[in-house]
Amino acid sequence: MSVFQHLSVNQLIQMQTESTELQIVDIRDAASFEAGHIDGAFNLNNENLAHFIGDADMDLPLVVVCYHGISSQSAATYLNEQGFDEVFSLDGGYSAWHQANL
Repeated sequence: MSVFQHLSVNQLIQMQTESTELQIVDIRDAASFEAGHIDGAFNLNNENLAHFIGDADMDLPLVVVCYHGISSQSAATYLNEQGFDEVFSLDGGYSAWHQANL
């Protein structure tokens, strides 16, 4: 049983227009994040993970973004296990989001 939900780029765009209470974490490396990321995304890494979990609202939807939508699935599972109620993995990752927003 999956503990996270898959989210398409179009679904993410719709969620962003419907609610400002959406948490987006980008697990790509810092250089890739700096080169481009989804507006409002937080660059989540091993160094700031505990701090993020401590400060985040576990009840708000959380979208996990990686390069192509593969690594984000493991991260989404982990974050769900840490207590986040509604966790999504962005299918296609940042590359799909970037292509849709050129």
